[in-house]
Amino acid sequence: MTQRPRAGDRDRRVVERAERYAGDAADAAGSHRAPIDADHWRRRLAALAPRYRVPGASLGILRLRPGREDELAEAAYGVLNKDTGVETTTDSVFQIGSITKVWTATVVMQLVDEGLLELDAPLAEVLPELRLADREAAKRVTMRHLLTHTSGIDGDVFTDTGRGDDCLEKYTAVLADVAQNHPLGATWSYCNAGFSLAGRVIEKLTGKTWDEAMRERLFEPLGLRRTITLPEEALLHRAAVGHVSADGAAPSRAPVWQLPRSIGPAGLIGASAADVLAFARLHLTGGLAPGGARLLSARSAAAMAARHAELPDTRTLGESWGLGWSRMTWDGHPVIGHGGATIGQNAYFHVLPDEGLAAVLLTNGGDTDGLSEALTREIFTGLAGVEPTPALRPPAEPVAADVEPHLGRYERAGSRLEVLRGEDGPVLRTTATGPLAAMLPDPVREYPMTAIEEDVFAVREPGTDNWMPVTFYALPTGERYLHFGLRATPKAG
Repeated sequence: MTQRPRAGDRDRRVVERAERYAGDAADAAGSHRAPIDADHWRRRLAALAPRYRVPGASLGILRLRPGREDELAEAAYGVLNKDTGVETTTDSVFQIGSITKVWTATVVMQLVDEGLLELDAPLAEVLPELRLADREAAKRVTMRHLLTHTSGIDGDVFTDTGRGDDCLEKYTAVLADVAQNHPLGATWSYCNAGFSLAGRVIEKLTGKTWDEAMRERLFEPLGLRRTITLPEEALLHRAAVGHVSADGAAPSRAPVWQLPRSIGPAGLIGASAADVLAFARLHLTGGLAPGGARLLSARSAAAMAARHAELPDTRTLGESWGLGWSRMTWDGHPVIGHGGATIGQNAYFHVLPDEGLAAVLLTNGGDTDGLSEALTREIFTGLAGVEPTPALRPPAEPVAADVEPHLGRYERAGSRLEVLRGEDGPVLRTTATGPLAAMLPDPVREYPMTAIEEDVFAVREPGTDNWMPVTFYALPTGERYLHFGLRATPKAG
């Protein structure tokens, strides 16, 4: 399921395939387009956000214009916290969740540029203390596996290892007791744990905490004024609070503000929309800071956007995966991006390199997928003439598909999935387990399943028109898997 180019000819081919994403691609973009009307996007955000019951949101749009000043449009709506009524402004800081992974991957690639790390060398060369439940995987797992979500390490290990600067060191030790989700490189499964482990590699190679390394290598050189990793830093800004709802009810303030510090490299950056777009500019220009200083080699920027792994589910986030980036194609144009979800906060980030165009939406509750779908379509169609791929919807005519081979229980760290016979058809029951369950308003959910094609079904988020695929497949060695919510979950019974 995954491609793992080695140093030499294969890496050169990866870079050559990706050159269209970075550097010169932005130089030809934006010159023929009318200026972005910031007032229009403020009106659109204000009109759409209430429709999707979103308490607060921040929208940013960036377009590079060769020889002229970049265009930046910002909009803000609603409140940061329904309990306090604090107004959302364009300088408000939201949690960007898993968009953090692309930032962590960028610092990893800086270390590759500096000759301190090889993508295909065993991590054990940097972390000789690394222990995994699968001893052979511990010997062979590489940084490329981590950045492409193909390590097989169970990804939803949210163990809180404390607030100390040694939290990632302790978290790495916890992985010794975590079962391997799938064989190394055998398939793709979204892996938060892998990025926490990548953060620990950054610490070992820089001699600094992940938080310090991010500030010194990215935040400060990019001139980011409203980007944070720690809650005490959030207190210095207008910070959003997440809102959650059960079964489509009105959103209410989440009981917890942030995930444990040990999840930092996978999802704890908070930022304003403008700061996220400054990070987008780094990649649109092939690795350059605003003043022209090189923070990342053009080769590494291109390699990050190149195709490195295939996905069992191409209907949710992308068609394939890069080094940190999700990859998709809209109207024949390559797009890179990432989403982020924490406790009641969701972020959406898309970059269209051919047009030098990027957009980010930061939200704090409600039907954020619906809002993002509406705004993303308007932005990229209106500003670039590029229409995003339509969201998943069930076919108008029923599809005949046999669910019998898929009935049973599927299980991994943090989640138990059951495919059941319901009165009106098959049902998917999901149960959050472990530390994350206590942070959710409804840890057990049931979804009626609608067939899309043989071995692929769709379920709908309650109270929304947002559909998610449920994909059943087997590894070449015969093990059965259910792919849902970006995760591959093995059949357990």
